[in-house]
Amino acid sequence: MPGLIEKLQKAQQNHHEPKEKLIRDENMGTKNLLFITSDQWRGECLSALGHPTVKTPNLDALAADGVIFRNHFAQCTPCGPSRASLFTGMYLQNHRSVTNGTPLDARHTNVALEFRKLGYDPALVGYTDTTQDPRLYAAGDPVYKTYEGILPGFHRVLAMPSENFPEPWAEWLEERGYKVPEDPRDLYYESVKGYPGAESRGKTYAPAPYSKEESETAFVTDKAEKFIRRPGHRPWFLHISYLKPHRPYLATEPYNGLYHPDDVPDFRRAPSADEEAKQHPFLANQLEQSLNKGYYRAGIYPRDEKSMRQLRATYYGLMTEVDDNIGKLIALLKETGQYETTVIVFVSDHGVQLGDHHLLGIGSYFDQTLHIPLIIRAPDEEMQMQRGRVVDAFTENVDILPTLLDIFGADIPMQCDGRSLVPFLLGGTPKKWRTEVHWEVDFRYAEGLDIDFEASSFNVIRDNHYKYVHFAAMPPLLFDLNNDPDELHNLAGDPAHTETVLKYAQKMLSWRMVNDERTLTHMLAGPNGVVERPHGGKGKCYMSSSPFHVIVKPAGPVCNLQCQYCFYLDKVNLYPQKRFVSDVPRSFLKSISGFI
Repeated sequence: MPGLIEKLQKAQQNHHEPKEKLIRDENMGTKNLLFITSDQWRGECLSALGHPTVKTPNLDALAADGVIFRNHFAQCTPCGPSRASLFTGMYLQNHRSVTNGTPLDARHTNVALEFRKLGYDPALVGYTDTTQDPRLYAAGDPVYKTYEGILPGFHRVLAMPSENFPEPWAEWLEERGYKVPEDPRDLYYESVKGYPGAESRGKTYAPAPYSKEESETAFVTDKAEKFIRRPGHRPWFLHISYLKPHRPYLATEPYNGLYHPDDVPDFRRAPSADEEAKQHPFLANQLEQSLNKGYYRAGIYPRDEKSMRQLRATYYGLMTEVDDNIGKLIALLKETGQYETTVIVFVSDHGVQLGDHHLLGIGSYFDQTLHIPLIIRAPDEEMQMQRGRVVDAFTENVDILPTLLDIFGADIPMQCDGRSLVPFLLGGTPKKWRTEVHWEVDFRYAEGLDIDFEASSFNVIRDNHYKYVHFAAMPPLLFDLNNDPDELHNLAGDPAHTETVLKYAQKMLSWRMVNDERTLTHMLAGPNGVVERPHGGKGKCYMSSSPFHVIVKPAGPVCNLQCQYCFYLDKVNLYPQKRFVSDVPRSFLKSISGFI
């Protein structure tokens, strides 16, 4: 059959090329990537989503020109594990960087390494909180002096300020004529003494002694602006990691007074901390630890109503400061003619309790800690991209890496537990999309609990009706979110809900089984060596009753049924078995290509 193979290959490209390809350029290297993260930004805190207090006009405008995901969740806390999931596309159960300071296994790829494969030289302004694999460096190497290391693949670190490493910001301030305190870390903590109104409104009302043009947020933006103005001669990838609105809650003028404490939403909590503690022993311990120890203790942040409402108002002010700075970056992209060639992503590592359930920091099983914002805006010459769409489906931070690689036309690594969000960007919904979200917390280093090291963890499964929390060595929790949206009443011990607890425990077990680590599970050795069978949709082979896996590769073979023992497909360049294309039944070819 002269020419049949070529015709089939052309037909295959038309048949298997995903619609998502419409937003990709033929040349992978024609788009820039601006990947922005904030720290502890709660998911509801965008005026585009109807928040009653905080104003985020620049993020609202970005959402109007892109897609915003209303029900987006992080997969774990604290910062290090959550960012590991964000960067690798893996659940905590698989990447196992369980807390700040736990090394990230070097065998896992990540967003920076994957973009290096595409020819990008990823640059970083900010931090990634990545602890290096101890098998890569000598025991005394300085990289192990802190958990605030750099994700492998980011070779261009433009600046990495943090509370523990304030020197880059301090040096920048000195260059601008600002007198830096003897201990530069005081830049993060010292407010104006005797500031009018601070006594009546709360200590976090007092502003920082420097101006908004000298804040750490402004410093990060300045470094990013310099990069964007002179990025080089090829497309770029810039990751900006803003610390704010993360603690310490210290804002510059005018952001310290931008919102009045009387205007912030009321707290979602039981009438008292003692009443809240009755819900579960883990929560009781958290409440005690939060009040008396650590960065969030009451000695630093008083828990009286006045102080807490002002703290929340200051938190919103810090959000608007970040929003203003993002607005500067977007304006610069437009000014330099780069906006229409730049993919922009805004997301957070996790949220924060901020007084809800009488907790101030993170680490709980409540939505406020894991519900976060996500906005994606991508260039679109074909005019297929949705603008201003609000997606209500459940999405997760593990979806970010697959989405970025999909937009840029790259293969998605087998390790990824998440899925591409590109169909949402195009106005559709991916097939068999999840109906719930999941997260995990490993609290093995928490004080006050008499639990075995490896049993100190809980998993959460949450859908639109119920939230189920399963502890390895403590009683479970169940919340009816339809009737108890504030999560105040644990139903797990109620006999009337035993069947529901069992149902969600089984769903959680199935989820963990399906998402076990899979790096090599798609490989199979046989007479022709090791072959790969990438995961995807399943069905039945036309040649036998054996299952096959579908793989979509735009430049791949005609048949995508990666069956190791198929004796029919030599002439369509799949495997080197010695058979002629005429051996393939015409009905099979027709089912593949739609040609015959």
